Amino acid sequence: MKKTKFAGIIPPVSTLLTVEGKLDTKAMSWLIDYLIDAGVDGLFFLGTGGEFSQMTADERRQVTEMVIAHVNNRVPVLIGTGSPNTREAIALSRHAEASGADGIVVINPYYWKVTETNLLGYFGAIAESVDLPAMVYNFPDLTGQDLTPAIVKRLADENDNIVGVKDTIDSVGHLREMIEVVKGAHPEFSVFCGYDDHLANTLLMGGDGAISASVNFAPELSTGIYKAFRENDLKTMTELNRRLLKLPMIYRLDTPFVNVIKEAMRQTGAPVSNYAFPPAGPVDTEKSAAVHRILVSAGVLEK
Repeated sequence: MKKTKFAGIIPPVSTLLTVEGKLDTKAMSWLIDYLIDAGVDGLFFLGTGGEFSQMTADERRQVTEMVIAHVNNRVPVLIGTGSPNTREAIALSRHAEASGADGIVVINPYYWKVTETNLLGYFGAIAESVDLPAMVYNFPDLTGQDLTPAIVKRLADENDNIVGVKDTIDSVGHLREMIEVVKGAHPEFSVFCGYDDHLANTLLMGGDGAISASVNFAPELSTGIYKAFRENDLKTMTELNRRLLKLPMIYRLDTPFVNVIKEAMRQTGAPVSNYAFPPAGPVDTEKSAAVHRILVSAGVLEK
């Protein structure tokens, strides 16, 4: 098994599409290069913001192959392979490994709220199917089922290649307990927050970084906070964090929020379309104006 330690700022990269709904390989290549140049510590594809849940398995494989080839080992690549269908998750995980991924990120089955025994079986079967390091992805607002710190610890206890968690939950207490319980037993285990505004808290509590969508359009804030933290420059960290705290308002503008993330990218100069797979809708004038106001308030754009 590859013994990769994941840490730092790893954006959940948006899947960029043409207005016809096809993978925009030119825009994806631009975004990958932009994020690497911005100093990210890895790239996570086919997460929530990557619209995996709106894709067919073949579309997910297409994205996987394209992005791994373009990154070309410049930074670690994580591929989201979770599914309500365990067989599909295993097949996608094996495909990610064969394509050259550095790790996989696996969300728990959504639709069903499964028993703890079946939850452990799901993650265990996927972890056993590959030699790659795996991270579990906790997003209870969307899956309907929380991966508690106790469950995540059991997963780490029982699977050598489950090496981290993306904890997308708006709770400092949950993140603190995840760090204390899981890293207390497995110090090299990586705990990432999924919400932008918990990056500073996560680092100060002993966590490892963030996997948050605003990095797609404002990477300088999160990478700056992480750099300042590592250099013990709390003044800079605090100043950047005040700006970063403005950005999560974007997620409230629409559900799914993937279209407004792409609109923020477009407004900050990325050569991209804001088209997203249905059920995400188009970005109307009102939403576009709201995105602009948020970006200005965070100092990402001038008025």
